[in-house]
Amino acid sequence: MEKIPVIYWSASGNTKLMAEAVAETINNCGCEALLKEVGQITAAEAAQYPALALGCPAMGAEVLEEYEFEPFFTELEKMLAGKKVVLFGSYGWGGSYMQDWEARVTAAGGELAAPGVLALNAPDQAAIEACAEIGHLIAGK
Repeated sequence: MEKIPVIYWSASGNTKLMAEAVAETINNCGCEALLKEVGQITAAEAAQYPALALGCPAMGAEVLEEYEFEPFFTELEKMLAGKKVVLFGSYGWGGSYMQDWEARVTAAGGELAAPGVLALNAPDQAAIEACAEIGHLIAGK
């Protein structure tokens, strides 16, 4: 059974809800989702998998969370070549950080399976459905 890490950082729980929706769909597709908060896995461990689902909300001036997720992603970024990736996260204003994050993935040689999924604050039903869709795409189903 293919294992797919779903790695996220969440302060308010919004991005965690999105991660759970992605993971549930991956599991329903016959793969095994490895749901991990970013502190529970190293970049080197994550890089061992051919597909990754990554979630982080927008922080501060439209950036990834700076103390845990950004250092993790900066290290992982060097190892993304040839990997299938989906991105998701919540935001309270703007949301432009997702475009920057997508650009970083593709510049590193990662293959975005879909555009990143954004939720304004708590994910509504449409955002949960979009998370399920990227779960299908990352699972290849």
